[in-house]
Amino acid sequence: MQFQLNDELIQQIETFIEQKNDKELQLVLEEVHPADIAEIISELDLDEATYIIKLLDSVKTAEALMELEEGVRERILENLSAKEIAEELEEMDTDDAADIIAELSEERQQSVIAEILDEEHADNIVELLRFAEDSAGGLMAKELVKVNENWSVTGCMAEMRAQAEDVTRVHSIYVVDDKNKLKGRLSLKDLITAPSNAHIQDIYIPKVDYVNVHTPAEEVAQIMQKYDLEAIPVVDEMNRLVGRITIDDIVDFIKDEAEKDYQMAAGISEDVEADDSIWRLTRARLPWLVLALFGGFVSVTVLGTFEGAMEKYGELFFFVPLIAAMAGNVGVQSSAIVLQGLANNSLRGTLVKRLLKEVGLSLFNGVVLAIILCLGAYYVLGFPMIFGLTVGISLISVIIIASLIGTFVPIILDKQGIDPAMATGPFITTSNDIFGILIYFSIAKLIFGF
Repeated sequence: MQFQLNDELIQQIETFIEQKNDKELQLVLEEVHPADIAEIISELDLDEATYIIKLLDSVKTAEALMELEEGVRERILENLSAKEIAEELEEMDTDDAADIIAELSEERQQSVIAEILDEEHADNIVELLRFAEDSAGGLMAKELVKVNENWSVTGCMAEMRAQAEDVTRVHSIYVVDDKNKLKGRLSLKDLITAPSNAHIQDIYIPKVDYVNVHTPAEEVAQIMQKYDLEAIPVVDEMNRLVGRITIDDIVDFIKDEAEKDYQMAAGISEDVEADDSIWRLTRARLPWLVLALFGGFVSVTVLGTFEGAMEKYGELFFFVPLIAAMAGNVGVQSSAIVLQGLANNSLRGTLVKRLLKEVGLSLFNGVVLAIILCLGAYYVLGFPMIFGLTVGISLISVIIIASLIGTFVPIILDKQGIDPAMATGPFITTSNDIFGILIYFSIAKLIFGF
Protein backbone atom coordinates (compact mmCIF):
# COMPACT_ATOMS: atom_id res chain seq x y z
CA MET A 1 0.00 0.00 0.00
CA GLN A 2 1.32 3.41 -0.95
CA PHE A 3 2.34 5.71 1.90
CA GLN A 4 -0.15 8.49 2.65
CA LEU A 5 0.93 11.52 4.65
CA ASN A 6 -1.88 13.04 6.73
CA ASP A 7 -2.36 15.50 9.58
CA GLU A 8 -3.06 12.71 12.05
CA LEU A 9 0.35 11.10 11.43
CA ILE A 10 2.18 14.42 11.66
CA GLN A 11 0.40 15.25 14.92
CA GLN A 12 1.27 11.81 16.31
CA ILE A 13 4.94 12.25 15.43
CA GLU A 14 5.03 15.75 16.91
CA THR A 15 3.52 14.38 20.14
CA PHE A 16 6.13 11.63 20.40
CA ILE A 17 8.91 14.17 19.81
CA GLU A 18 7.50 16.51 22.46
CA GLN A 19 7.28 13.62 24.94
CA LYS A 20 10.72 12.34 23.85
CA ASN A 21 9.09 8.96 23.35
CA ASP A 22 11.86 7.57 21.16
CA LYS A 23 10.65 3.97 21.28
CA GLU A 24 7.19 4.74 19.88
CA LEU A 25 8.60 7.18 17.35
CA GLN A 26 11.01 4.54 16.04
CA LEU A 27 8.17 2.01 15.79
CA VAL A 28 6.09 4.43 13.73
CA LEU A 29 8.95 5.19 11.34
CA GLU A 30 10.51 1.72 11.27
CA GLU A 31 8.89 0.54 8.02
CA VAL A 32 8.61 3.97 6.39
CA HIS A 33 10.66 4.46 3.22
CA PRO A 34 13.40 7.12 3.40
CA ALA A 35 11.65 9.16 0.67
CA ASP A 36 8.50 9.20 2.82
CA ILE A 37 10.54 10.14 5.89
CA ALA A 38 11.83 13.11 3.89
CA GLU A 39 8.22 14.07 3.17
CA ILE A 40 7.41 13.88 6.89
CA ILE A 41 10.48 15.95 7.83
CA SER A 42 9.42 18.66 5.38
CA GLU A 43 6.19 19.10 7.37
CA LEU A 44 7.96 19.51 10.73
CA ASP A 45 9.73 22.52 12.18
CA LEU A 46 13.53 22.64 12.21
CA ASP A 47 14.03 21.28 15.76
CA GLU A 48 11.60 18.41 15.18
CA ALA A 49 13.21 17.51 11.86
CA THR A 50 16.68 17.54 13.45
CA TYR A 51 15.40 15.34 16.28
CA ILE A 52 14.32 12.64 13.81
CA ILE A 53 17.60 12.79 11.89
CA LYS A 54 19.57 12.31 15.11
CA LEU A 55 17.27 9.55 16.38
CA LEU A 56 17.06 7.22 13.40
CA ASP A 57 19.82 5.05 11.99
CA SER A 58 22.10 6.81 9.51
CA VAL A 59 21.42 4.14 6.89
CA LYS A 60 17.85 5.42 6.63
CA THR A 61 18.36 9.13 7.34
CA ALA A 62 21.22 9.46 4.83
CA GLU A 63 18.86 8.59 2.00
CA ALA A 64 16.12 10.77 3.48
CA LEU A 65 18.47 13.77 3.52
CA MET A 66 19.11 13.37 -0.20
CA GLU A 67 15.35 13.41 -0.87
CA LEU A 68 14.83 16.75 0.91
CA GLU A 69 14.61 20.10 -0.82
CA GLU A 70 18.01 21.78 -0.74
CA GLY A 71 16.86 24.66 1.45
CA VAL A 72 15.35 22.32 4.07
CA ARG A 73 18.44 20.12 4.04
CA GLU A 74 20.80 23.08 4.50
CA ARG A 75 18.93 24.23 7.62
CA ILE A 76 19.01 20.73 9.12
CA LEU A 77 22.74 20.37 8.45
CA GLU A 78 23.35 23.63 10.28
CA ASN A 79 21.82 21.96 13.36
CA LEU A 80 24.10 18.91 13.15
CA SER A 81 27.67 18.63 14.37
CA ALA A 82 30.53 17.81 12.00
CA LYS A 83 30.66 14.27 13.41
CA GLU A 84 26.91 13.76 12.91
CA ILE A 85 27.13 14.94 9.29
CA ALA A 86 30.13 12.65 8.73
CA GLU A 87 28.09 9.67 9.97
CA GLU A 88 25.42 10.46 7.41
CA LEU A 89 27.97 10.84 4.60
CA GLU A 90 29.53 7.45 5.37
CA GLU A 91 26.23 5.79 4.41
CA MET A 92 25.94 7.67 1.10
CA ASP A 93 27.41 6.97 -2.32
CA THR A 94 30.33 9.26 -3.02
CA ASP A 95 28.42 11.43 -5.52
CA ASP A 96 25.63 12.13 -3.02
CA ALA A 97 28.12 12.73 -0.23
CA ALA A 98 30.03 15.21 -2.40
CA ASP A 99 26.79 17.06 -3.16
CA ILE A 100 26.12 17.39 0.59
CA ILE A 101 29.65 18.56 1.33
CA ALA A 102 29.44 21.15 -1.46
CA GLU A 103 26.50 22.80 0.32
CA LEU A 104 28.64 23.52 3.40
CA SER A 105 31.08 26.36 3.98
CA GLU A 106 34.75 25.64 3.24
CA GLU A 107 35.60 25.68 6.94
CA ARG A 108 32.82 23.22 7.76
CA GLN A 109 33.75 21.01 4.81
CA GLN A 110 37.21 20.43 6.29
CA SER A 111 35.75 19.67 9.73
CA VAL A 112 33.27 17.14 8.34
CA ILE A 113 35.79 15.38 6.08
CA ALA A 114 38.18 15.06 9.03
CA GLU A 115 35.44 13.18 10.93
CA ILE A 116 34.85 10.56 8.20
CA LEU A 117 36.35 7.30 9.48
CA ASP A 118 36.62 5.59 6.09
CA GLU A 119 39.69 7.31 4.60
CA GLU A 120 39.12 5.92 1.10
CA HIS A 121 35.54 7.22 1.16
CA ALA A 122 36.79 10.62 2.30
CA ASP A 123 39.47 10.71 -0.43
CA ASN A 124 36.88 9.87 -3.08
CA ILE A 125 34.61 12.67 -1.88
CA VAL A 126 37.47 15.17 -1.96
CA GLU A 127 38.35 14.04 -5.49
CA LEU A 128 34.78 14.60 -6.70
CA LEU A 129 34.68 18.10 -5.22
CA ARG A 130 37.35 19.31 -7.65
CA PHE A 131 35.04 18.82 -10.64
CA ALA A 132 32.44 21.34 -11.80
CA GLU A 133 28.96 20.29 -10.69
CA ASP A 134 27.65 20.50 -14.27
CA SER A 135 30.30 18.13 -15.64
CA ALA A 136 30.52 14.34 -15.83
CA GLY A 137 33.08 14.41 -13.00
CA GLY A 138 30.63 16.33 -10.84
CA LEU A 139 27.84 13.82 -11.50
CA MET A 140 29.76 10.55 -11.23
CA ALA A 141 30.03 8.18 -8.29
CA LYS A 142 33.20 6.26 -7.51
CA GLU A 143 31.32 3.07 -6.62
CA LEU A 144 31.35 0.59 -9.50
CA VAL A 145 32.28 -2.98 -10.42
CA LYS A 146 35.35 -3.42 -12.61
CA VAL A 147 37.42 -6.43 -13.60
CA ASN A 148 40.88 -6.83 -15.11
CA GLU A 149 41.13 -8.23 -18.61
CA ASN A 150 43.81 -10.68 -17.45
CA TRP A 151 41.70 -12.26 -14.71
CA SER A 152 40.24 -15.72 -15.05
CA VAL A 153 36.49 -16.20 -14.83
CA THR A 154 36.84 -17.91 -11.45
CA GLY A 155 38.98 -15.14 -9.99
CA CYS A 156 36.71 -12.52 -11.50
CA MET A 157 33.63 -13.85 -9.69
CA ALA A 158 35.40 -13.67 -6.34
CA GLU A 159 36.60 -10.11 -6.95
CA MET A 160 33.15 -9.00 -8.10
CA ARG A 161 31.52 -10.28 -4.91
CA ALA A 162 33.89 -8.16 -2.84
CA GLN A 163 33.35 -5.03 -4.95
CA ALA A 164 29.56 -5.40 -5.09
CA GLU A 165 29.30 -4.98 -1.32
CA ASP A 166 29.96 -1.24 -1.75
CA VAL A 167 27.70 -0.79 -4.79
CA THR A 168 24.00 -0.13 -4.29
CA ARG A 169 23.00 -1.30 -7.76
CA VAL A 170 25.17 -3.07 -10.33
CA HIS A 171 24.22 -1.69 -13.76
CA SER A 172 27.32 -2.75 -15.66
CA ILE A 173 30.63 -4.56 -15.26
CA TYR A 174 33.57 -2.65 -16.75
CA VAL A 175 36.82 -4.15 -18.00
CA VAL A 176 40.18 -2.42 -17.49
CA ASP A 177 43.83 -3.26 -18.15
CA ASP A 178 46.70 -3.27 -15.66
CA LYS A 179 46.90 0.53 -15.86
CA ASN A 180 43.18 0.89 -15.08
CA LYS A 181 42.43 2.06 -18.63
CA LEU A 182 38.91 1.30 -19.81
CA LYS A 183 38.86 -1.55 -22.31
CA GLY A 184 35.18 -2.47 -22.56
CA ARG A 185 32.29 -4.03 -20.70
CA LEU A 186 31.40 -7.50 -19.55
CA SER A 187 28.09 -9.25 -20.07
CA LEU A 188 26.93 -11.11 -16.97
CA LYS A 189 25.48 -13.81 -19.22
CA ASP A 190 28.84 -14.31 -20.97
CA LEU A 191 30.58 -14.43 -17.60
CA ILE A 192 28.24 -17.08 -16.21
CA THR A 193 28.30 -19.29 -19.31
CA ALA A 194 32.08 -19.04 -19.93
CA PRO A 195 34.40 -21.92 -18.90
CA SER A 196 35.91 -21.37 -15.45
CA ASN A 197 39.45 -21.39 -16.85
CA ALA A 198 38.66 -18.76 -19.52
CA HIS A 199 40.07 -15.23 -19.22
CA ILE A 200 38.09 -12.00 -19.28
CA GLN A 201 40.00 -10.75 -22.33
CA ASP A 202 38.46 -13.61 -24.32
CA ILE A 203 34.81 -12.80 -23.49
CA TYR A 204 34.48 -9.07 -22.84
CA ILE A 205 32.80 -6.64 -25.26
CA PRO A 206 35.28 -3.98 -26.46
CA LYS A 207 32.58 -1.55 -27.59
CA VAL A 208 31.45 0.66 -24.71
CA ASP A 209 30.04 4.19 -24.57
CA TYR A 210 31.89 6.44 -22.12
CA VAL A 211 32.43 10.11 -21.25
CA ASN A 212 35.34 12.19 -19.99
CA VAL A 213 35.33 13.79 -16.54
CA HIS A 214 35.09 17.20 -18.22
CA THR A 215 32.21 16.31 -20.56
CA PRO A 216 29.32 18.77 -19.93
CA ALA A 217 26.43 17.23 -18.02
CA GLU A 218 23.98 18.16 -20.79
CA GLU A 219 26.04 16.15 -23.28
CA VAL A 220 26.10 13.19 -20.89
CA ALA A 221 22.30 13.34 -20.65
CA GLN A 222 21.99 13.42 -24.44
CA ILE A 223 24.28 10.39 -24.86
CA MET A 224 22.44 8.35 -22.23
CA GLN A 225 19.07 9.29 -23.70
CA LYS A 226 20.15 8.51 -27.26
CA TYR A 227 21.52 5.05 -26.45
CA ASP A 228 19.03 4.19 -23.64
CA LEU A 229 21.82 3.71 -21.08
CA GLU A 230 21.15 3.02 -17.41
CA ALA A 231 24.74 3.88 -16.56
CA ILE A 232 27.82 5.20 -18.34
CA PRO A 233 31.50 4.94 -17.31
CA VAL A 234 33.63 8.05 -16.80
CA VAL A 235 37.32 8.21 -17.70
CA ASP A 236 40.01 10.79 -16.97
CA GLU A 237 42.39 12.48 -19.39
CA MET A 238 44.46 9.28 -19.64
CA ASN A 239 41.42 7.12 -20.36
CA ARG A 240 41.57 5.57 -16.88
CA LEU A 241 38.26 4.46 -15.40
CA VAL A 242 37.42 6.78 -12.49
CA GLY A 243 33.67 6.44 -11.96
CA ARG A 244 30.22 5.94 -13.41
CA ILE A 245 27.06 7.99 -13.85
CA THR A 246 23.70 6.30 -13.32
CA ILE A 247 20.34 7.21 -14.77
CA ASP A 248 18.98 8.54 -11.45
CA ASP A 249 21.77 11.13 -11.36
CA ILE A 250 20.91 12.26 -14.88
CA VAL A 251 17.19 12.47 -14.05
CA ASP A 252 18.02 14.69 -11.06
CA PHE A 253 20.23 16.88 -13.25
CA ILE A 254 17.55 17.24 -15.93
CA LYS A 255 14.97 18.10 -13.27
CA ASP A 256 17.23 20.77 -11.74
CA GLU A 257 18.01 22.27 -15.15
CA ALA A 258 14.32 22.32 -16.09
CA GLU A 259 13.49 24.13 -12.85
CA LYS A 260 16.26 26.69 -13.47
CA ASP A 261 15.11 27.27 -17.06
CA TYR A 262 11.49 27.60 -15.94
CA GLN A 263 12.42 30.18 -13.32
CA MET A 264 14.62 32.08 -15.78
CA ALA A 265 11.83 32.07 -18.34
CA ALA A 266 9.54 33.49 -15.67
CA GLY A 267 11.99 36.30 -14.94
CA ILE A 268 13.77 34.85 -11.89
CA SER A 269 17.52 35.33 -12.17
CA GLU A 270 18.72 32.68 -9.69
CA ASP A 271 17.62 29.34 -8.31
CA VAL A 272 15.21 29.97 -5.44
CA GLU A 273 12.46 28.15 -3.57
CA ALA A 274 9.15 29.33 -2.14
CA ASP A 275 10.37 29.24 1.47
CA ASP A 276 13.58 31.22 0.83
CA SER A 277 14.10 34.56 2.57
CA ILE A 278 12.41 37.71 1.29
CA TRP A 279 15.83 39.20 0.50
CA ARG A 280 16.87 36.24 -1.65
CA LEU A 281 13.52 36.13 -3.46
CA THR A 282 13.71 39.89 -4.08
CA ARG A 283 17.26 39.60 -5.39
CA ALA A 284 16.13 36.91 -7.82
CA ARG A 285 13.02 38.70 -9.10
CA LEU A 286 13.84 42.40 -9.01
CA PRO A 287 16.37 42.58 -11.90
CA TRP A 288 13.86 41.31 -14.44
CA LEU A 289 11.11 43.51 -13.02
CA VAL A 290 13.43 46.52 -13.43
CA LEU A 291 13.99 45.43 -17.03
CA ALA A 292 10.24 45.18 -17.58
CA LEU A 293 9.76 48.62 -16.03
CA PHE A 294 12.46 50.07 -18.28
CA GLY A 295 10.74 48.45 -21.26
CA GLY A 296 7.49 50.05 -20.16
CA PHE A 297 9.13 53.46 -20.11
CA VAL A 298 10.45 52.88 -23.63
CA SER A 299 6.96 51.84 -24.78
CA VAL A 300 5.50 55.02 -23.29
CA THR A 301 8.19 57.05 -25.07
CA VAL A 302 7.36 55.36 -28.37
CA LEU A 303 3.68 56.11 -27.88
CA GLY A 304 4.55 59.73 -27.11
CA THR A 305 6.13 60.17 -30.54
CA PHE A 306 2.74 59.43 -32.10
CA GLU A 307 0.83 61.96 -30.02
CA GLY A 308 -0.69 63.46 -33.18
CA ALA A 309 -2.43 60.18 -33.94
CA MET A 310 -4.22 60.29 -30.58
CA GLU A 311 -5.93 63.57 -31.50
CA LYS A 312 -7.02 62.56 -35.02
CA TYR A 313 -7.37 58.78 -34.84
CA GLY A 314 -7.95 57.90 -31.20
CA GLU A 315 -9.50 54.57 -32.26
CA LEU A 316 -6.01 53.28 -33.08
CA PHE A 317 -5.13 53.23 -29.39
CA PHE A 318 -7.86 50.68 -28.65
CA PHE A 319 -5.72 48.09 -30.44
CA VAL A 320 -2.40 48.82 -28.66
CA PRO A 321 -2.89 46.13 -25.93
CA LEU A 322 -3.82 43.59 -28.60
CA ILE A 323 -0.73 44.28 -30.71
CA ALA A 324 1.58 44.21 -27.67
CA ALA A 325 0.05 40.98 -26.34
CA MET A 326 0.27 39.19 -29.70
CA ALA A 327 3.90 40.29 -30.15
CA GLY A 328 4.83 38.94 -26.73
CA ASN A 329 2.91 35.68 -27.15
CA VAL A 330 4.37 34.91 -30.57
CA GLY A 331 7.91 35.67 -29.37
CA VAL A 332 7.57 33.38 -26.37
CA GLN A 333 6.13 30.58 -28.55
CA SER A 334 9.00 30.81 -31.03
CA SER A 335 11.68 30.93 -28.33
CA ALA A 336 10.09 27.99 -26.48
CA ILE A 337 10.29 25.79 -29.60
CA VAL A 338 13.91 26.77 -30.19
CA LEU A 339 14.81 26.17 -26.53
CA GLN A 340 13.25 22.72 -26.69
CA GLY A 341 15.27 21.93 -29.82
CA LEU A 342 18.49 23.16 -28.21
CA ALA A 343 17.84 21.14 -25.05
CA ASN A 344 17.09 17.95 -27.00
CA ASN A 345 19.87 18.58 -29.52
CA SER A 346 17.22 18.19 -32.23
CA LEU A 347 17.63 21.60 -33.86
CA ARG A 348 18.78 20.91 -37.40
CA GLY A 349 19.77 23.11 -40.34
CA THR A 350 21.36 26.54 -40.64
CA LEU A 351 20.19 29.69 -38.90
CA VAL A 352 19.03 31.15 -42.23
CA LYS A 353 16.92 28.07 -42.94
CA ARG A 354 15.38 28.21 -39.48
CA LEU A 355 14.57 31.92 -39.85
CA LEU A 356 13.01 31.39 -43.29
CA LYS A 357 10.83 28.64 -41.86
CA GLU A 358 9.69 30.97 -39.07
CA VAL A 359 8.87 33.70 -41.62
CA GLY A 360 6.67 31.28 -43.59
CA LEU A 361 4.92 30.01 -40.48
CA SER A 362 4.42 33.52 -39.10
CA LEU A 363 3.09 34.80 -42.43
CA PHE A 364 0.47 32.06 -42.54
CA ASN A 365 -0.56 32.55 -38.90
CA GLY A 366 -0.50 36.32 -39.28
CA VAL A 367 -2.80 36.30 -42.32
CA VAL A 368 -5.33 34.04 -40.57
CA LEU A 369 -5.33 36.17 -37.42
CA ALA A 370 -5.46 39.42 -39.44
CA ILE A 371 -8.57 38.25 -41.32
CA ILE A 372 -10.28 37.36 -38.04
CA LEU A 373 -9.27 40.73 -36.59
CA CYS A 374 -10.50 42.72 -39.59
CA LEU A 375 -13.88 41.01 -39.58
CA GLY A 376 -14.20 41.36 -35.81
CA ALA A 377 -13.26 45.04 -35.84
CA TYR A 378 -15.76 45.82 -38.61
CA TYR A 379 -18.75 43.62 -37.74
CA VAL A 380 -18.45 43.28 -33.96
CA LEU A 381 -16.79 46.51 -32.82
CA GLY A 382 -18.15 48.69 -35.61
CA PHE A 383 -14.84 50.26 -36.64
CA PRO A 384 -14.41 51.43 -40.26
CA MET A 385 -12.78 48.80 -42.47
CA ILE A 386 -9.69 51.01 -42.90
CA PHE A 387 -8.92 50.61 -39.21
CA GLY A 388 -9.30 46.84 -39.42
CA LEU A 389 -7.00 46.71 -42.44
CA THR A 390 -4.42 48.89 -40.71
CA VAL A 391 -4.40 46.75 -37.59
CA GLY A 392 -4.43 43.56 -39.70
CA ILE A 393 -1.38 44.57 -41.75
CA SER A 394 0.38 45.67 -38.57
CA LEU A 395 -0.48 42.38 -36.89
CA ILE A 396 1.07 40.36 -39.73
CA SER A 397 4.24 42.46 -39.58
CA VAL A 398 4.45 42.28 -35.80
CA ILE A 399 4.00 38.48 -35.75
CA ILE A 400 6.79 38.00 -38.31
CA ILE A 401 9.22 40.28 -36.44
CA ALA A 402 8.33 38.77 -33.04
CA SER A 403 8.86 35.20 -34.28
CA LEU A 404 12.22 36.15 -35.80
CA ILE A 405 13.34 37.70 -32.51
CA GLY A 406 12.08 34.69 -30.57
CA THR A 407 14.04 32.38 -32.89
CA PHE A 408 17.18 34.41 -33.45
CA VAL A 409 17.99 35.48 -29.88
CA PRO A 410 18.09 32.01 -28.20
CA ILE A 411 20.23 30.55 -31.00
CA ILE A 412 22.72 33.42 -30.83
CA LEU A 413 22.90 33.23 -27.02
CA ASP A 414 23.52 29.48 -27.22
CA LYS A 415 26.34 29.99 -29.74
CA GLN A 416 27.91 32.53 -27.37
CA GLY A 417 27.79 30.05 -24.48
CA ILE A 418 25.00 31.93 -22.66
CA ASP A 419 21.98 30.07 -21.28
CA PRO A 420 19.32 30.58 -24.01
CA ALA A 421 16.57 30.38 -21.38
CA MET A 422 17.40 34.04 -20.71
CA ALA A 423 15.74 34.83 -24.05
CA THR A 424 12.28 33.80 -22.91
CA GLY A 425 9.85 35.42 -20.54
CA PRO A 426 10.29 39.11 -19.69
CA PHE A 427 13.14 39.69 -22.15
CA ILE A 428 11.24 38.54 -25.22
CA THR A 429 7.92 39.94 -24.03
CA THR A 430 9.33 43.39 -23.24
CA SER A 431 11.37 43.73 -26.43
CA ASN A 432 8.50 42.56 -28.62
CA ASP A 433 6.08 44.93 -26.89
CA ILE A 434 8.32 47.82 -27.89
CA PHE A 435 8.83 46.61 -31.47
CA GLY A 436 5.14 45.78 -31.80
CA ILE A 437 3.98 49.27 -30.82
CA LEU A 438 6.62 50.92 -33.01
CA ILE A 439 5.68 48.82 -36.07
CA TYR A 440 1.96 49.30 -35.48
CA PHE A 441 2.06 53.09 -35.39
CA SER A 442 4.64 53.32 -38.16
CA ILE A 443 2.29 51.40 -40.49
CA ALA A 444 -0.70 53.43 -39.29
CA LYS A 445 1.24 56.63 -40.01
CA LEU A 446 1.92 55.48 -43.57
CA ILE A 447 -1.75 54.69 -44.15
CA PHE A 448 -3.38 57.67 -42.41
CA GLY A 449 -0.59 60.20 -42.96
CA PHE A 450 -0.61 61.80 -39.48
